[in-house]
Amino acid sequence: MATPELTRPELVCPAGTPAGLRTAVDAGADAVYCGFRNATNARNFPGLNFTPEELQGAVAYAHQRDAKVLLAANTFPPAGQTALWKEAIDSGVALGVDAIIVADMGVADYAARAHPGQRLHLSVQAGASSPEAISFHVREFGIARVVLPRILTVAEIKAVHDQIDCEIEAFVFGNIGMMAEGRCALSNYATGLSTNMDGVCSPAGDVHYEEDEKGNLATRLGPYVIDCFSCGENAGYPTICKGRYRVGSRADPYYAFEEPVSLNLSALLPDLMRAGVTALKIEGRQRSRAYVRAVVSAFRAAVDDVLAGRDPALADLLALTEGHKQTQGAFRSKTWR
Repeated sequence: MATPELTRPELVCPAGTPAGLRTAVDAGADAVYCGFRNATNARNFPGLNFTPEELQGAVAYAHQRDAKVLLAANTFPPAGQTALWKEAIDSGVALGVDAIIVADMGVADYAARAHPGQRLHLSVQAGASSPEAISFHVREFGIARVVLPRILTVAEIKAVHDQIDCEIEAFVFGNIGMMAEGRCALSNYATGLSTNMDGVCSPAGDVHYEEDEKGNLATRLGPYVIDCFSCGENAGYPTICKGRYRVGSRADPYYAFEEPVSLNLSALLPDLMRAGVTALKIEGRQRSRAYVRAVVSAFRAAVDDVLAGRDPALADLLALTEGHKQTQGAFRSKTWR
């Protein structure tokens, strides 16, 4: 018998490619999110994303299986260069996506005015974490759902929920991200390409690995050494925020910004659902279909168990986490260095 106080949340899953989308839908996703092959989405990497023709087929595939498609148009246009973002909005609407995820207020304004019937979600890139900021976007642009930054405890999410008039989406697995999402300029400093405007954090063309005669590995982003790993130590993908540095008077290098660790809130699912979270988001559009299948299947089973009043059988996903480490981040409590 279903637990009466809990409402079934939407399981929102990553789709980096058409094949990834089909995998997520078949594994039990209620909705998938994806982007076009350009700077309008925050995962603008070679080999990822969708052409308009591919998105048309993906929408048909998902809708035939009662799943939704959410289009990420969640980067910030450079001043005076909005045509590409307007085109993405227009194309998404024409192709029948169920919602468009926006971050920039100008893009949100265009979507609301040009397509008043189109459902809009506010990206985590917008950094809206207070009831006042969220309510502004709801009032001005008709935002139907906000994706909350990963800086709030479950109790704070409940407090926000009680003061706003839109749905809440929260991350439950994957990259934990910098604590001020939508504001990162580190990759732009090193490579000249912006996470927020070009959709590229640590572009592959700027990533280099150098191994010495002892088997130790140095990773570089552009001209900068990001980290050094001893022989046999796991080396993550080099992003500046997850590198080790010598800072101030400390002689030993350490993770000055954040450690390479993944968010996993599977144990907090009942708490998030009681707090009013409408949608549970899995991160990982750059990850493999095997990753998507395993993580989506595990969370599908866990959510269904919670709704049925059973203790969720939590799959061991540690092997799929970054650095083989996982955390509940700020969701359980906030502890700062």
